[in-house]
Amino acid sequence: MATQCYDPENSASHYTFLPDQPDSGHRKSLKIISGIFLSVFLLLSVAFFPILNNQSPDLQIDSRSPAPPSRGVSQGVSDKTFRDVAGASHVSYAWSNAMLSWQRTAYHFQPQKNWMNDPNGPLYHKGWYHLFYQYNPDSAIWGNITWGHAVSKDLIHWLYLPFAMVPDQWYDINGVWTGSATILPDGQIMMLYTGDTDDYVQVQNLAYPANLSDPLLLDWVKYKGNPVLVPPPGIGVKDFRDPTTAWTGPQNGQWLLTIGSKIGKAGIALVYETSNFTSFKLLDGVLHAVPGTGMWECVDFYPVSTKKTNGLDTSYNGPGVKHVLKASLDGNKQDHYAIGTYDLAKNKWTPDNPELDCGIGLRLDYGKYYASKTFYDPKKERRVLWGWIGETDSESADLQKGWASVQSIPRTVLYDNKTGTHLLQWPVEEIESLRVGDPIVKEVDLQPGSIELLRVDSAAELDIEVSFEVDKVALQGIIEEDHVGFSCSTSGGAASRGILGPFGVIVIADQTLSELTPVYFYISKGADGRAETHFCADQTRSSEAPGVGKQVYGSSVPVLDGEKHSMRLLVDHSIVESFAQGGRTVITSRIYPTKAVDGAARLFVFNNATGASVTASVKIWSIESANIRSFPLQDL
Repeated sequence: MATQCYDPENSASHYTFLPDQPDSGHRKSLKIISGIFLSVFLLLSVAFFPILNNQSPDLQIDSRSPAPPSRGVSQGVSDKTFRDVAGASHVSYAWSNAMLSWQRTAYHFQPQKNWMNDPNGPLYHKGWYHLFYQYNPDSAIWGNITWGHAVSKDLIHWLYLPFAMVPDQWYDINGVWTGSATILPDGQIMMLYTGDTDDYVQVQNLAYPANLSDPLLLDWVKYKGNPVLVPPPGIGVKDFRDPTTAWTGPQNGQWLLTIGSKIGKAGIALVYETSNFTSFKLLDGVLHAVPGTGMWECVDFYPVSTKKTNGLDTSYNGPGVKHVLKASLDGNKQDHYAIGTYDLAKNKWTPDNPELDCGIGLRLDYGKYYASKTFYDPKKERRVLWGWIGETDSESADLQKGWASVQSIPRTVLYDNKTGTHLLQWPVEEIESLRVGDPIVKEVDLQPGSIELLRVDSAAELDIEVSFEVDKVALQGIIEEDHVGFSCSTSGGAASRGILGPFGVIVIADQTLSELTPVYFYISKGADGRAETHFCADQTRSSEAPGVGKQVYGSSVPVLDGEKHSMRLLVDHSIVESFAQGGRTVITSRIYPTKAVDGAARLFVFNNATGASVTASVKIWSIESANIRSFPLQDL
């Protein structure tokens, strides 16, 4: 392996190739002498360099606090406390106010303060998009879950509204949990949500707007006959939650909806029918079940067109339609989906490919992303997806900064008719309204082992589109045998070099590359002997702070004949949303840099392959902040 020295003072970006260094198995500090007249530089820790052993004076390795208690598990929901994979989540770090302030995003939706989790009941009503969300009005940690409420004209600029619902009844006193909206043909809105009762039983409740003529839907009424559903026989009292949007059944006036649960270790989707949303009947069997996947939370079920490029209303069915079943797996905190066929008469959904069944196959997002929910947008005839981006730092840091979690940029969802196996997720087009001026356009020839700085005004708020053309001779040549079965998560990150990768973009890096987050492609040999492309995001050196998530995320991504390797990255301070091949594979990264903050963040493209040159065609837009604020009180 050859390494390079990048000179941050030299705008021409020279590289000095160095011989391999002995590997002691521990982190090292390396010094190199670059010529007679040059001073000593630290060898930089880019993805393909040995990791430096730099320690900030703010680091307090010996200062430990007790591990935070579990949040939510005793009530039968996912643990809302981040458990660092290295077991060091209780190692403290002296975060400065500047670092914590920088982490707050500029154009992702988040409350003014305190804790937020699942998106709830998104809908479009009288010119406004409505987002409800799980919220703790008292603290930056999970608890006292209330429904926050915000509205927008464009899914980008938001106005905070008063709480929609608070835990004030026996059937939801321990939490107004996740729910979904169903809009009836007459315009009435039925909001079904899970409540945690005074005895910690999960039940389903009905709420509806007090005044449908109000575009802001400020007041909500809880049905006096709540709860409308309780756990059926054979289902645990803490295993019954998160009702979906309802769809029309085969009989006139009939509505169907599904609720997540489990039997033993099998995740299941129960189906209920109703004609009035106040009385329900459990249908025989289940919509679908997958052994070994555990509790299914936040189930979503909706149609996608195999022929058109528009979204479909939840009740749409017929020729040219597939149905997506998505479940958030309580056991591993991942959102899985599968594409299949729905038999309305038999109330059965069947996956197209059993090997890609829900919970064992594809994921909506391979990073920090959970509890997602879609809705049909009648204004633009599209299906829009939301997801919760949680924290991977300590609770003490969240309490210090005063907030926790954000929502993803809304994404459109379409069926990928080129592969027939994947969904395509893409940021809603409105995000482009935040682009500032013309893009920076550049074509970069990246030889094996090279890296180049891309000069931008601010590397903290960017919309980046890059396509990579790999040397055809190398691509058609021998695929290395020793990387059969390559996996992003176990590969060692961008430091693992191969003939055809990694190559990609480095975001939120400091000038010396002691902190960096590479997002990249890696081409290896698949089980069938053909080239297989992987899309990865490496957080192992995203922060010098201990006790924050530093995983390598990613998965394989289909790259079809004639396609270049393409990615789009939305960079927003501590959030990076990465989309490969038009959204076939998506990764959300949550990062907590200590050096690459404020004006210190840098952007690079790189090629760490050993045997292939790559040409990168880059477009970079600076992104301005979204206008997210309180609705003027005098207008309420």
